[in-house]
Amino acid sequence: MIVLVATMKAKPGKETELENALKSVIPKVELEQGTLQYVLHRSQKDASEFLFYEKYVDKAALDFHGSTPYLKELFKSIASLLAEKPAIDLYEEVAGINK
Repeated sequence: MIVLVATMKAKPGKETELENALKSVIPKVELEQGTLQYVLHRSQKDASEFLFYEKYVDKAALDFHGSTPYLKELFKSIASLLAEKPAIDLYEEVAGINK
């Protein structure tokens, strides 16, 4: 499994607009067969910071997700809302609790 963690910071005053844009893509991603988890979080310390925790069955599923028209459109639409470029990191799941 591959885990992707993406963090984004909204420009001042654009927090709600960014949150709504990020949430809007979730129903589409839910239909992707290889996507196991796709969870949006907001920082409790800084309301302008968002984190996506994403889990995919394999690299092919991650590649498919990245190639979808709706994800490409999302990144175009949020570019003006971001204070900085999103940080994206990949991880390999090693151990955990799955309930």
